Order: sequence, then structure tokens, then C-alpha cells
Amino acid sequence: MSKISRFTGKVVTLAKNAVGGRGESAAPQGGGGFADYAVVSLHCLRIYLEKSYREALDLLSEMPQILAEIGLEKADLPDHSTLVKAFDRIKMEVWRVLLRLSAQLHEPSGHAAMDATFFDRESASKHYCRRTNYRVQTLKTTAIVDTASQAVLDVHCTTKKRHDTQIGWQLARRNAGKLHSLAADKGYDWYRLRDKLREEDVRPLIKHREFRPIDHAHNARIDETLYGQRALSEAVFSVIKRTLGDAVRARSWYREFREIVLMCVVYNIKRAVN
Repeated sequence: MSKISRFTGKVVTLAKNAVGGRGESAAPQGGGGFADYAVVSLHCLRIYLEKSYREALDLLSEMPQILAEIGLEKADLPDHSTLVKAFDRIKMEVWRVLLRLSAQLHEPSGHAAMDATFFDRESASKHYCRRTNYRVQTLKTTAIVDTASQAVLDVHCTTKKRHDTQIGWQLARRNAGKLHSLAADKGYDWYRLRDKLREEDVRPLIKHREFRPIDHAHNARIDETLYGQRALSEAVFSVIKRTLGDAVRARSWYREFREIVLMCVVYNIKRAVN
């Protein structure tokens, strides 16, 4: 069985669990629409293939075995505009559920690392930028990564200037019940973040910025082995950018957020099937 076939099998199973469409036909019947799990699976394959909507559908039309995994035939493939509209219609909550399910393909360790990176928003024409006030050129992405499996547990995206500590607490709060420790660099140095993590029984491995002797003392007590695994979050971002691209194709901010989540889903599944 090929890698793409194994990937598609996992995607379809997770998509059905995420949208609850186990008994539904993938292709439209009697004037209905495509099943949500089929649309989600096609979007995952689009990211996996690193192609635009049109190019991905053209490639899939030559892959009858892959389409059969989803429950589709070549004649059933939707128009690219149908996929675009479905990306708008399917809410962010579904993509986040899919991310959580993809992370569960890996054995969790309870020890995680958090870091941020930037994805490019692909250059648009000057006319489009003026018409839509499209000025932000990068998308800030923060992720929590399990240090043992290197699976992405959760991700946060923003086009606004928000301090790392605020984003860090938002992510940590959503995942506190699954963590034993959380490592992050000095950009997340905030006493309230550490206190909140301890209240959730999560051990903060965040070094202090060294302004006073006590800051040096605090840093000396940090477990260097666990803290050193913080770099794994950077390694995960590097793999995602090298294999799935370092830019988002979507134009609208909410589509870009969904695309980043979807890239993390595809990364998790690829890592599991490989």
C-alpha cells in the first residue's frame, strides 16, 4: 500500500469521526450535496499534495484508488468552487476536532513545548491589496508540540500584535488537562503565566529574563533535559514548512487560520502513517 493510500485511509476515518458522517454517501445523491467527511478528506489531500484547488482535483482525477478510499469516482469530483465554499461553510470547530483526533494517533507523553513562527501570506496584486486593505504580510502561528511524539497538540493563529504570554496562556489553558510540563523560551516569561500553569498542575519550564540574581537562581533550578526539548517545537515548524509550504494560499484571514490548522492535521497524520 502506498503512502498516499495509507494517508487517505487515516484521513477518511478521522474525518468521519470529526463530522459524524459514518453512514452518509460521499457523493451527492438525489440533488443533495457532498458529505462533509468527503469534503474534509479532499481538503486534506489538497494540502498533502501541495497544490491549488484546481491542480489537486486534476491530480486526484487520475487516482481512482485514492478516490475509492473516500467513496468517490472520477465523475463525482466537485468543481474547485465547491471546495472553496465548503471551506467557508465548515466551521473552525470541526478543523480543531480533526487536529485533536490526529494528535491522538500518537502516544502522548504529557511533556510539551511551545513556540511561535511566521507563515507568509502569499503576495497578491496591488489592485487586490488596495481593494481589500490587505496589508499584513505574515501570519503569526503558535503551537504546542508533544516532545516525545512531536505531534502538534494545538495551534493559535493571529494577524494582530499580541504578546506571546497572552497567546501562551490561551493555548495552555485549552490543553492543561493533558500536560504535565510545558517548556517555552524567555519570550513567555510572565509570572502570572507560571502561576496559572501551576494552578492547573502543569510544571512551567520557562526561563526568567535575567535582571536580578534571583532570576539566575530560578533558571539554575530548571530541568535542563526537559527544557532542552523546547527546540523540538522549532523542528516541527521546520518540517511543516519544508514539506507543506511556508505560505498560506487563502486570502481571507479566517480561511488562513483554517489552512494552518489543516497543515498541522496533515503533518500529524503523515507522521503517524510513515
